Amino acid sequence: MRRVPLTPALCAIPLLIILLFAIAGAWIAPNATEQNVLLGAVPAGSEGHLFGTDLLGRDILGLSIAGTRSAVVGPVFIALGSMLLGMVLGTVSGYTGGWIDLLLTKYADLLLALPVTLIALVVAGLIDGGYWVTVLVLVVLFSPTDIRLMRSAVMTQATRPYIESARVLGLSRWRIMFRHVLPNVLPIAFATMLLNVAFALVAMSALSFLGLGVGPGEPDWGRQLSDGRDLLSQNAAAVIVPGVLIIIAAATINLLGDWLQERFNAEVGVR
Repeated sequence: MRRVPLTPALCAIPLLIILLFAIAGAWIAPNATEQNVLLGAVPAGSEGHLFGTDLLGRDILGLSIAGTRSAVVGPVFIALGSMLLGMVLGTVSGYTGGWIDLLLTKYADLLLALPVTLIALVVAGLIDGGYWVTVLVLVVLFSPTDIRLMRSAVMTQATRPYIESARVLGLSRWRIMFRHVLPNVLPIAFATMLLNVAFALVAMSALSFLGLGVGPGEPDWGRQLSDGRDLLSQNAAAVIVPGVLIIIAAATINLLGDWLQERFNAEVGVR
């Protein structure tokens, strides 16, 4: 009987729970944003609230469950968008070479030199952007890593015998790139996408903490951290619960992505 690798097995349970909360959070905690100003902030275990309430009397557990969607959906879209940019630009750069490769490489180097969270904060603040504007900005800022990794993987594949055979048959450059080379490096793109989900989750939570992304009063882990700063003496769980959720989600996704990337890189032979 084949044994299941330890890392995916350990990551499966928290990821399934997070996925369940993201999809069905509105049904699991239907009254998450319901306020009880007269109750106010109470400590964990009081008034029938497992983790207490915030200043508006909202249940911390229900708010954290409902906040999973905004905390996770945005990072997933950021990782998907970054992966698509990386696949297209990285494939073109790695296969064609020349001045196109030089321009795309310099573009990636320029973005890599920029502090992601600070640039996203400035841009989203200047254009008064909301949640999806912040997501779009982070897609662009996360793309350089995918571009460089895909470029390296494509350059490795471009010297393989099956590519030489395709050239001899007279296939067009675009067909070789996107019908033959790209499918062989997709596993690397998928593994990198998981890593980007973890990084984007932390970045989005940080921006929500600073007041960008989700609006005031909306359930979100980063927003909960910001709102709960003044409740440490009354109900520390208001900060601990969303903080622990961010750590668990980011660490679990990062571990799984790193595990997959190591194996895919070894198979493809990325330099």
